[in-house]
Amino acid sequence: MSTAKYTPRLADKYQQEVIPALMKKFSYKSVMQAPKLEKICVNRGVNGAVADKKAVDVAVDELSNITGQKAVPTLSKKDISNFKLRKGMPIGARVTLRGERMYEFLDRLISVALPRVRDFKGISDKAFDGRGNYTLGVTEQIIFPEIDIDKVSKITGMDITFVTTAQTNEEAYELLKEMGMPFKNAKKDNN
Repeated sequence: MSTAKYTPRLADKYQQEVIPALMKKFSYKSVMQAPKLEKICVNRGVNGAVADKKAVDVAVDELSNITGQKAVPTLSKKDISNFKLRKGMPIGARVTLRGERMYEFLDRLISVALPRVRDFKGISDKAFDGRGNYTLGVTEQIIFPEIDIDKVSKITGMDITFVTTAQTNEEAYELLKEMGMPFKNAKKDNN
């Protein structure tokens, strides 16, 4: 009976293919200099959460199903009278993935969910923040196979943020591209 520890497919790919490719491209002196994916944050605001209290619970359940980890409701930080919003009211849901769950989610996102987007031609390479992080906006939660379309009452989107240890946008772009993110086209030199 073997007790081999399970490692996600993308974690193995990172160790065997991505690190050597990044080492060659950026000529790092040590393997530890190669940027890595730290965490993936999935965030979802709920439209009409003030009027419908169950909407946030539905969003939390859907995010939990998609990511495989319990999501938590996000609370408003201040009172906004125009929106009938009070400080501390639940207005969305979020989840932060690290380790195995992060790699599993990324694998499902790249290989299953993104190809199911209508008229998919790749994701934009312009959403880097200058510090090596990338945010991807998804317009429909139904692209994930974990969501049962028949039970969805409202189609909403979410933000998926990839937090890396990269210092520059170029390093983060190469890291995500090597991991398998389907960017639209090869990055052109932008001044």
